[in-house]
Amino acid sequence: MNKYILYFVIISCLFINRSLAQVDIIDANFFDEIALLKNIKSLSSDAFEGRRTGTRGAIKTQKYIINQFHSFKVKPLVKNYNQSFSFIDKREIYKAVNILGFIKGTELPKKYIVISAHYDHEGIKNDRIYNGADDNASGLSALFSFAEYFNKYPPKHSVILAAFDGEELGLQGSKYFVNNSIISIDDILINLNMDMISRNAKNELFVVGTSKNKKLEAIVNRLDDSEKIKLLAGHDGYDGEENWTYSSDHANFHKKDIPFLYFGVEDHKDYHEPTDDYENINPEFYIEAVKTIISVFEKIDRL
Repeated sequence: MNKYILYFVIISCLFINRSLAQVDIIDANFFDEIALLKNIKSLSSDAFEGRRTGTRGAIKTQKYIINQFHSFKVKPLVKNYNQSFSFIDKREIYKAVNILGFIKGTELPKKYIVISAHYDHEGIKNDRIYNGADDNASGLSALFSFAEYFNKYPPKHSVILAAFDGEELGLQGSKYFVNNSIISIDDILINLNMDMISRNAKNELFVVGTSKNKKLEAIVNRLDDSEKIKLLAGHDGYDGEENWTYSSDHANFHKKDIPFLYFGVEDHKDYHEPTDDYENINPEFYIEAVKTIISVFEKIDRL
């Protein structure tokens, strides 16, 4: 072989290997991990007063969500991102707001994946603030990491980032969304719902919904194992464990026969207690959980 050709081949191989290495590094950094932790810490601070539907804390949270969406160039699905509605619970009238962002798909813009997390929590009871770090500042902050990820890697399908209100009062936000959908229900391929994903003593993150869809089951089963977290299918009514099919906002998508995957951890001692604070989450587990959920999304988006 001519020495100049050989030299060209060697240089080309080195360049390709370097490029692949750079791709691996980029793909490993889905989002700013420090920002993820900063967001959950902020949203679960006393300043947001427990984020109860219709309160000052809820309004402050809505503004926070919109600012995050703006920063990552997430467009509004509805005017000013706000889908306002009201409902009655125990004879009390609540004014609620879903915050809805939109990312247009690069290849299938008329088919939608809804990624959701509720932002409301228990508010203030007996002069104690229920900050809801795990439930559900964790899911909401992950929604911002998705927004950051899409800013770098636009999705093939269109994506709706839905921050639902009124979950703690009967899954009201998601109920209103599916019953008053901005887009055709038939065009929603799947709902990925995140609710309590920031702590587990066994490093276990559960995913519900695979037993009802063989394609989703195959995706989860093929996911590369992480040394830092165990992604376990279950809690779907078929394994003898508590059935989580109707435990959070994904339930209303399921009722409309829309496939879903729900990501969450098992209840802990601080569940719905004023001690559900940022100091009690597991940052390393939380970061890995969000990476894992984004990895699942990637595989679904390629279908």
